[in-house]
Amino acid sequence: MNQLKLAKLPPSSMKTPPPNNRPQIGGVWWPALVAAAVKLLLIPSYRSTDFEVHRHWLALTHSLPLSQWYSDATSEWTLDYPPFFAYFEKFLSYFAAVVDPTMADVRRGLNYASPPAILFQRLSVVLSDVVLVYASHRLTKGGNFGNFQRLLIWGLVMWSPGLLIVDHMHFQYNGFLLGMLLLSISFLEEGRDLIGGFVFAVLLCFKHLFAVAAPVYFVYLFRHYCNGGLVKGFVRLVIMGSAVLAVFAAAYGPFWYYGQIQQVIHRMFPFGRGLCHAYWAPNFWVFYIILDKFLAFSLVKLGFDIQAPTASFTGGLVGDSSPFAVLPTITPLITFVTVILAISPCLVKAWRNPQPKMVSKWISYAYTCGFLFGWHVHEKASLHFVIPLAATSLRSAEDAKHYFYLSIVSCYSLFPLLFEAQEYPIKVVLLLLHSLVMFFGFSSLFPRRISATATAVKGRRDDNNKQETPTFYIGWFGKFYLLGLLIIEIWGQFLHRIVFGDRFPFLPLMMISIYSAIGIMYSWIWQLRQISLSH
Repeated sequence: MNQLKLAKLPPSSMKTPPPNNRPQIGGVWWPALVAAAVKLLLIPSYRSTDFEVHRHWLALTHSLPLSQWYSDATSEWTLDYPPFFAYFEKFLSYFAAVVDPTMADVRRGLNYASPPAILFQRLSVVLSDVVLVYASHRLTKGGNFGNFQRLLIWGLVMWSPGLLIVDHMHFQYNGFLLGMLLLSISFLEEGRDLIGGFVFAVLLCFKHLFAVAAPVYFVYLFRHYCNGGLVKGFVRLVIMGSAVLAVFAAAYGPFWYYGQIQQVIHRMFPFGRGLCHAYWAPNFWVFYIILDKFLAFSLVKLGFDIQAPTASFTGGLVGDSSPFAVLPTITPLITFVTVILAISPCLVKAWRNPQPKMVSKWISYAYTCGFLFGWHVHEKASLHFVIPLAATSLRSAEDAKHYFYLSIVSCYSLFPLLFEAQEYPIKVVLLLLHSLVMFFGFSSLFPRRISATATAVKGRRDDNNKQETPTFYIGWFGKFYLLGLLIIEIWGQFLHRIVFGDRFPFLPLMMISIYSAIGIMYSWIWQLRQISLSH
């Protein structure tokens, strides 16, 4: 009888229930632990002056009252990040003073780097990356991702060679800041606009350089969150504005109280530093500077009375490394207007059709514009758009191919940050492993499949009916470009010394910057085209 009853059940009731495809928080921890293990191995590696910068900020906030944080000049590495980052350094200083009291002393700790101090600061970066781990999990919570897709995205974010080089060798705290950006994006994609805007406001009070995407946030939230009629829209605008103002009041209020707000702004926006960093970031201004220097030297050869530029291309200190001899001087206002104009296409898209699924691409595009056309851009700022684009790299084979090129170029442009011989194998291996993860991951998700339609003619398959599905592949243009990176690296490491000896020491760095800038410009054009064609 039981068998008869079962037989009468409708077919739909016999189906196995679909598996729960929602990610469990525990699944993200094993790639995070692998990343943490690599970071621990990198503790003894090279560290830049940024290590002393952050140690001094830690000591400054621990030793001095808040009213002196942005006016103290004990060290050349003055505090120039927003207040929330200063509070973060203050939080770390409580533990640092227990580990090694000298490192938390603003005067006795100058240029101090004891083994306990090094270990403490390295571990503080590793532990703060928990924000990035959680953000990676939230970004893939939706049901549109399979388990392998989630794992690949987690790997692209947490195993990013650029992040490992900049944060865990060179030394900075980009991981948890980018984690906050990804958290904000994940909330916006879920339709939780208020919390998404709130988190972005908090991020701006940690690092103001993320403000490049503020116009995108403003337009998108105004059109997507503050809708539903005049009254409802106005109420929501007041709520969002109040949340943002509360964040900025918490950050800057104490400094306003002590009359330090002008000093804070002056430290955060030092426009006297010049258009470019001493090592040129691979952006649009590289071509502008090269053109100016070419024209200047050419006119001098022709007998014109023009002072040829004598900028240094090999130093690592901040300075105006781009004095123009022929072309018009670029001012901060010009770069600001250029960035806004470059961002405007996605602002128009966000105004006309504010789609949550496009938020990540719009924000990444904004940071690409800021990187290409901004003032005094650091090469490390490429992480601001490379990391968010990892989450969109699996939407199509074209997205995957674009991210493959962009991620490699971005990482390679960071190679000059690690200039000591013992770190050279590390950065090369990190980039190669990352490239292999991307290549095999994308190839598995977008394989070459051919479906053939059987025909009735002679029982044969008609080749004209074959259809290729989108597939991940490296075309001839991409192969030649990547081969060019290899040639430039071989030149800089080996051939330059053989050909020129000690002459033209700036040439290898200039070649890396120019060639990488071509790749970044290609990425900007590709992103602009995708945004323009989106519906």
